[in-house]
Amino acid sequence: MNIAIIGAGYVGLVSGVCLAQIGHHVICVDNDAKKIKNLQKLDIPIFEPGLAELVRTNIKKKRLSFSTSIKEAAKKSLVIFIAVGTPSKEDGEADLTYVENVAREIAQTMDSYRLIVEKSTVPAATGKRIERTVRLNLPKKNNKIIEFDVASNPEFLREGSAISDFMHPDRVVIGVESKRAEEILKDIYKPLKTTIVVTDINSAEMIKHASNSFLAMKISFINAVAQICDRVGADVLKVAEGMGYDKRIGRAFLNAGIGYGGSCFPKDVDAFVRLSEKNGYEFALLKEVRSINEFQKQSFVKLIEDKLWILKDKVIGVFGLAFKPETDDMRNAASIDIIKILQAQGAKIKAYDPVAMDKSKDILKGVQLCKDAYAAARGSDCLLLITEWEEFKKLNFKKIKNSMKHAMIFDGRNMYDKKAMETLGFEYFGVGRGHGHY
Repeated sequence: MNIAIIGAGYVGLVSGVCLAQIGHHVICVDNDAKKIKNLQKLDIPIFEPGLAELVRTNIKKKRLSFSTSIKEAAKKSLVIFIAVGTPSKEDGEADLTYVENVAREIAQTMDSYRLIVEKSTVPAATGKRIERTVRLNLPKKNNKIIEFDVASNPEFLREGSAISDFMHPDRVVIGVESKRAEEILKDIYKPLKTTIVVTDINSAEMIKHASNSFLAMKISFINAVAQICDRVGADVLKVAEGMGYDKRIGRAFLNAGIGYGGSCFPKDVDAFVRLSEKNGYEFALLKEVRSINEFQKQSFVKLIEDKLWILKDKVIGVFGLAFKPETDDMRNAASIDIIKILQAQGAKIKAYDPVAMDKSKDILKGVQLCKDAYAAARGSDCLLLITEWEEFKKLNFKKIKNSMKHAMIFDGRNMYDKKAMETLGFEYFGVGRGHGHY
């Protein structure tokens, strides 16, 4: 099938490449000419395991191409996915300016039936607004009525495992208002051989917000439990393990730490709270989810302060900067707030991340970016584990200990074995590990 993806950002690029991989002919469109030129040269703007190889393969097989022209893509494609950004406004509401602009431009190019699918994360009822925008902007030629459908197809891709998530999804959600649209979307996803959940458009839009907000809530819940564990001398790892065996709860997303980040959870929770307010419901539960997430970073710094004492002129080594492993994404990364708080108190920061160094340069001012983890540790008064890269599990900690001023590690993701670290001679502090530091 001929498909256009408007927006070659994270969601659009990964979705477009994977749709090409399962056999469709895909044009990815973006108004950033430099990005498109780089993609045509196989210079991939984001780090995602396996993505570069799939881009190369599908360009070679002529199933994937890149363009700056919505008009070109819309003319050639039966199905047009809108995957542009929906950034948060100051009040948390999703800014749908790009969605409206793209819908208008698609409409102006149409001369026959098209299925327009919202892939961006948008609040409920956006599909109706897209439909109205398209209808108002359709070309008027010889009183010909151009038919079209609007549908919703939210994405559930996790950075770092996005290709696997696309190819082996738990489910595919499609929100449609016609049998024609339903059959086209089912045909697109047929090669995945997965459960397809068919709903109305509003419900599909709600599924995305509700899913991400629930997962954010689960993370904040275990982080709140971690706070109690520290105060009573319990170990949150054991608590989470015991909870996780209950099939009604499950172990996934019960990982205490310094909070969630990235482009999805913070933005989606904000948007869901704002959507609720606009429709007369005070979603106090999600507001507390946000508060707990922010408090985790402050609590982590307080723990460092408590154990290191005076932060001024102390050298602090940081392992990991990206918001999660297997990505170079720095959006809403916990490292940013934590480092800035430490710098404000006079600490000197040395940091290393396996792939996010380039994207960190313009964000983290005054930070010494190191060539590897050993350089970040050398001469430091303590170490902070911020992003749980696999690389950081395999380090020679005997070598690291001997290179530090003080062998002290603050594990913001509970990645290391407490007893093993203490056996090596480190003072070890995790999150919710019963330190009683309050």
